[in-house]
This record gives sequence, C-alpha cells and structure tokens, in this order.
Amino acid sequence: MGFFFNFAFMNVILFDSNRENYYPLTYTRPISDFRIGILTIKEKWEKYYKSVSVQTVDYLSAKFPLKTKKDNLWIDSKTLPSKALITELESLRVGEALEKNGDVVAFRSAIFDLPKMNRIVSHVEFNTVENVWDIFSDNEREIESDFILLTKRRKSQTLNETNTLVGDRVFIEKGAKVSCSILNAENGPIYIGKNAEVMEGSIIRGPFSMCENSVLKMGAKIYGATTLGPYCKVGGEVNNSVFFGYSSKAHDGFLGNSVIGEWCNLGADTNNSNLKNNYAEVKLWNYETERFKKTGLQFCGLIMGDHSKCGINTMFNTGTVVGVSANIFGSGFPRNFVPSFNWGGAAGFSIYKLPKVFEVAEKVFARRKLNFDNVEKDILTKVYDMTKRYRNES
Repeated sequence: MGFFFNFAFMNVILFDSNRENYYPLTYTRPISDFRIGILTIKEKWEKYYKSVSVQTVDYLSAKFPLKTKKDNLWIDSKTLPSKALITELESLRVGEALEKNGDVVAFRSAIFDLPKMNRIVSHVEFNTVENVWDIFSDNEREIESDFILLTKRRKSQTLNETNTLVGDRVFIEKGAKVSCSILNAENGPIYIGKNAEVMEGSIIRGPFSMCENSVLKMGAKIYGATTLGPYCKVGGEVNNSVFFGYSSKAHDGFLGNSVIGEWCNLGADTNNSNLKNNYAEVKLWNYETERFKKTGLQFCGLIMGDHSKCGINTMFNTGTVVGVSANIFGSGFPRNFVPSFNWGGAAGFSIYKLPKVFEVAEKVFARRKLNFDNVEKDILTKVYDMTKRYRNES
C-alpha cells in the first residue's frame, strides 16, 4: 500500500446520500456502518486512511460524530474502497469532485459544498452498495476482499486436531475456539475472529466470516456467503446472510439471503422463505418509493431492522421487510412489510410503546455488559416519531 501511504493522512468524511432507500437499516445508523464482507464500510476505509469520520443526519450524529479539518476528502458512504479508486482520489485538488455515471463519488473541500465543484469523471471500476439486498448479494466478493486485507503477511492460529479441514484458506484469530467441526474452504475463505467460538458439530462452507466474540452453536449448518458481526449467537441452518452484530438466532430454523440488524433475536425454529413457490422475481418494500421494488433476485429473504424480535416458530414469507423494534409472534405468516414499533403478527398488530421498548433494550444491553444510554434512547425516540404514519398513529 506504499504508493498511496502519504495520502493516508488525509481527513476522510463518509457522507450519506439517499438514506430513505436503505431504510429500515439506516433508521439507526449511517450507510457507512453497514457490514458487508468481514468489515463495515467505514472499517474498510480505515484500512487506507488514518482519520475517517461520518456526516449523517442530526439525530445520529451524537453516536456517529463528524470530525472536520481545513482540508477534507468527502466520500459517498455507499462507495467501497479499491486501490484503483484511491489512486484517483489522490489526484483530487481542493474544489474538485470525482463523479461516475453522473453521481458524485467524492470531493475535496473544507466544507460540504457540491455546487461549486469542478467535476472530473472517474475512469476506474469500483463497487457500491446501491440497495439493501446488495449486502448479502455481494457478500461473497467482500468476504474475499476483506480476508486478503486482514490476513496478508499474518499467521493464523492453528486449528486443533479435533476438526476436519477441507482446503487451506482458513484464518483463526487469537483467542478463538473451534472444536469437533468441519470447515470447508474450497469455495471461499473462512475467517474466525478474536475470541469467537465454533461449538462442536458445526459444519461451515466458505466464504464465511464471524467477528469477535461471536458464537456458532452446536450442530450449526452454515452455507456461504455468510457473515456474523461481533457478539452474535447463531445456530440452525443459515445460507448467504449477514448479521450486523449483537444479534441472535441461537436455535434450529432456516435463514437465507437475509440481512439482520443489531440487537435482534429470532426465536427457536424461526424460518424464512427465500424463494417464491412460482420461482418469480422477489419484490421488497422500499421506503423511498413507498411501494414494493423489484430486486432482480430469485432468492431474497428477510431484511430486519435493529432491536426487532420474533417468537418461536415464526414464519417469514419471501422478501419480508421488518422495521425497527418490532415484536412478532403467533401462528401464520405476518405480512411482508412489518412497520417499526409494531407488536403482533398474522392476527394483527398493536403499537409497541417506547417505555416497553426501552425496558427490553436495557435488559438486552446489560447481557452484553453495555449501557443503554440516552444517546440510544434519543435515536429510538426519533425513529418512533418518524415511523408513526406506518402504524396509523397520529
């Protein structure tokens, strides 16, 4: 990385654009906090630049603060870094913007001021996260990329003799435990994070990554490309899904082609459909257009916002979107768009009031030895107000 090392000292700011397109995931985080591959988008950029912060909406700024200097490199948060792109970013002068297909990718300025920019067209290819389903659709590519970035010139902890290894692209961080399991890395790398645990009888096919302190429960069956963020607990059968972090699917049941936010819990024997019975293209609810949007995908499962939970034996239909702090239970399939702060299921919903939401969140945070503070409460309060109309609440 020496050819752009000096530029690493540039102050980088990842700015959000078109946030509504990424709801419910962006109700509670900037786009740069999406985990795709092993790392979040912000963490990817931090591998190239020493100072990276975020410009986002006001109600998220206390949790995700902005750090400006006299000279800043502003980059659209949906953009994923590459050496070719960074070479172009190096050449930007103050007052210049880099654009691709008519969209501004990055610009260099003291302040956020696009209209006065002299625009330069990018001539390199790079990847972006255009829709929420890209998080699982492109996860294979990003696990591969992040695996190379994180493990280059490093030595893995040795896998003990109780395990069966197929292929050799497995990297185990210090403190991780893997026992009596099968790891198949022929189709993609397997990354086991610091202090993570793979319990006995787990079967993993790469590409797969699990971040620090995550746990795979006994007998888990994992198909790539799947990512477990930090402090997740996952069991049962999982295929091509991404858990952002601090979420649990600890028991049997199937989850496929899905994105699960933070602080979610899927009850025992929760299952989702990821393929329609007629094999038709899946549509997902889109908050920006307020209608169901074509994904171009035949396989698409569940998108679940932060703090949402579901009871035992919950069934999710193909292409279901669940908002923030929903609590779903009961028999039958709930509708495939469940608004935020709803309580119920196929038989109908009532409003999940904030005092109850806070009460549960405090207990869940405490289990991870964290404090559910006023910053978190303020974010959920704001999201509650923003989503009232979806609950027919005045």
